[in-house]
Amino acid sequence: MPQTSILSARNEPSADRPASLDFTATPEQAGERLDRAFAGMGSLSRSRVKALVEAGHASRDGVATRDPSESLRPGVRYSLAVPPPEAATPLPQAMDLTILFEDRHLIVLDKPAGLVVHPAPGHAEGTLVNAILHHAGEELSGIGGEKRPGIVHRLDKDTSGVMVVAKSEAAHQALSAAFAERDLERSYLALAWGTPSPVSGSVDAPIGRHPADRKRMAVVSRGGKHALTHFSTERAWGAACALLRCRLATGRTHQIRVHMAHIGHPLVGDPVYCRRTPAAARGLPEAAREALLAFPRQALHAQTLGFRHPVSNEPLRFTSPLPPDMTALIAALDAQG
Repeated sequence: MPQTSILSARNEPSADRPASLDFTATPEQAGERLDRAFAGMGSLSRSRVKALVEAGHASRDGVATRDPSESLRPGVRYSLAVPPPEAATPLPQAMDLTILFEDRHLIVLDKPAGLVVHPAPGHAEGTLVNAILHHAGEELSGIGGEKRPGIVHRLDKDTSGVMVVAKSEAAHQALSAAFAERDLERSYLALAWGTPSPVSGSVDAPIGRHPADRKRMAVVSRGGKHALTHFSTERAWGAACALLRCRLATGRTHQIRVHMAHIGHPLVGDPVYCRRTPAAARGLPEAAREALLAFPRQALHAQTLGFRHPVSNEPLRFTSPLPPDMTALIAALDAQG
């Protein structure tokens, strides 16, 4: 590999100064991928480099770049800041949880919008896992050989509603199988722009990574996974907005959000799949229109979760009322007549 320079004095991570990989591209490196060049310096895997670049840790002559496939240009200085390694095991943190049911095998809770489920880059703490470790750490029975909660399904950070978390290995295995086989009931309520026609139906369309934006999902013609969503209209406000009940027959990332946007009815407040003001918004009085356009998250709530207890086989079913922010949106719509 062509010679590159590493600023070794900055290669040891510390709490207040991350490591950094730096080099100036040589003529021989022209056209080489950015992530391949950093990985070739020997300290990080290519997948780790790619994740760091996409997260905004790379720069080109001091200007940030998020494209790991960017071609190197001779004479240009490239740098990659490497954050200090995070703890392998999430730390317990005291947080308020709304628990609907709990025994020695599982916890069913009502997750608020804004709570991340599992630690990830950018969310190393303050997650649901941190909270459950604090709440039930001594009761966790060694899932996968470690005392940790078993996350068998996730809700997006800004989706609220019912979730189940395993506390034992037996529960984790049985619940994971139930979700994989779709042997359970999951029902969501969503506020969507426009009114579907017909008012109920199914969206059967494969979902995969968006071909141009890897941080988004999309209905794709090839390479996607089977995804099926059933929907029905609970209420409608003219042709401007509808309250939909969505039932999942599969469980793909962002499934309801992607499918509803695909049929022309993106969710109110969705920052990823509704990036423009929908034409349906023009059919609302100003006060209601402004309330919906200002909603800070996707208006999606996991209302119902039903399954058999993973150990006793007892049928369990839990519901969660609409959270106050979605209730206020409906009140704003109702107030306009």
